[in-house]
Amino acid sequence: MNSKPFEIRYTLAETDTELREILRLQNQNLAKNISAEEISKEGFVMVHHTFEVLKKMNLIEPHVIAKHRGKVVGYALSMSTELKNEIEELKPMFTCIDRAIKNDRTYLVMGQVCIDKAYRKQGIFKGLYYKMQECYRKKYVVLITEISSNNKRSLNAHHAVGFETLLSHKVSNTTWEIVEWKW
Repeated sequence: MNSKPFEIRYTLAETDTELREILRLQNQNLAKNISAEEISKEGFVMVHHTFEVLKKMNLIEPHVIAKHRGKVVGYALSMSTELKNEIEELKPMFTCIDRAIKNDRTYLVMGQVCIDKAYRKQGIFKGLYYKMQECYRKKYVVLITEISSNNKRSLNAHHAVGFETLLSHKVSNTTWEIVEWKW
């Protein structure tokens, strides 16, 4: 790994090619596609998005991406509450959020964050979130996401950015932490 940080450009996803690169990176990091050792050491993502749903999400609130030499090397998905019924696995999260927060609080859900393995530990995780805050803080007062309690790496990284636990809930055999970053 280079000791010199990569030159990363943070932007909003605009093209179908960028969306397909997000899906490629997502597929490489799905829990079902990596070893238990890698899950423990590197973290993982749980939800697989179809191209159609990813594009629908992007049309409402574009996803934040990190690019190096024109290639997507990280992403933070934006999910508007308008789409809370689009992904079956996320319906329980939205139900819990809607019960926990006041109706006057506008929120955006960060639907998933992932960094290419070759680009980790370079500050890209924080860079994605700071770009998301820059783009959406005038419209939303809080950013919310859900993390499996088994994903310690992700939980720690989110707390380091400034997220705080809103609540925990259980679906099947998994405990989920719903965390929020107040802007």
